[in-house]
Amino acid sequence: MSGPIAVLFDIDETLIHTGGSGARSWTWAFDHLHGVAADIGEHSSAGETDPQVGRETFRAVIGREPSCDELGRLYTAYLCHLAEDIWTSKEYRVLDGVEETLQQLAEAGVTLGLLSGAMEGAARIKMEPAKLGRYFVFGAYGSDSPDRGEIAQLAVAKAARLHGRGLTRSEVYVVGDTPRDIEAALRANATPIGVATGHYTVPELRATKADHVLTSLTEPFPGL
Repeated sequence: MSGPIAVLFDIDETLIHTGGSGARSWTWAFDHLHGVAADIGEHSSAGETDPQVGRETFRAVIGREPSCDELGRLYTAYLCHLAEDIWTSKEYRVLDGVEETLQQLAEAGVTLGLLSGAMEGAARIKMEPAKLGRYFVFGAYGSDSPDRGEIAQLAVAKAARLHGRGLTRSEVYVVGDTPRDIEAALRANATPIGVATGHYTVPELRATKADHVLTSLTEPFPGL
């Protein structure tokens, strides 16, 4: 086939909009465990991994480094709340063109994977209301590494193992809505595709080294 063999998708603001479910769940976890208000938006930015968000917010609101057991309890509390909140989030939605694009890629024989800064549990929870998990064969997550570039390298390596050989840059695409997604794709020697459905505009994503930038996944997907 002339197009990609594997396509790796970010989740938040690329496939879905959770309506603030993640932020509410982090806030609840910090209040439940430590009795402090915590707004992750004040201490992290779009494209950071869950371990980065949790650790940086902990430092800011508690004033010290978290211990391993404190992080463990924080992650568990976050996931438990997220698993309930996601089903009642009024603004939860699948972004335009997502299901159609995933179906087209699957029908073309492309192997679909997730490349998310979310912990694996959070990634799966976020996709449950829309049943998007059925499209994805594999994934790499923030629970594999706090560094998005390393996550991308792991995801590309998994794609290669699935296909029984090394894959070239033109055979693996990475789709995401932030410059961090583009940087991660480049570190993993994959083709970066920007989609301006999150916090960054088309011009801002074009200023990165993305091979293609789409306004949304309603546009024709490169290589199809």
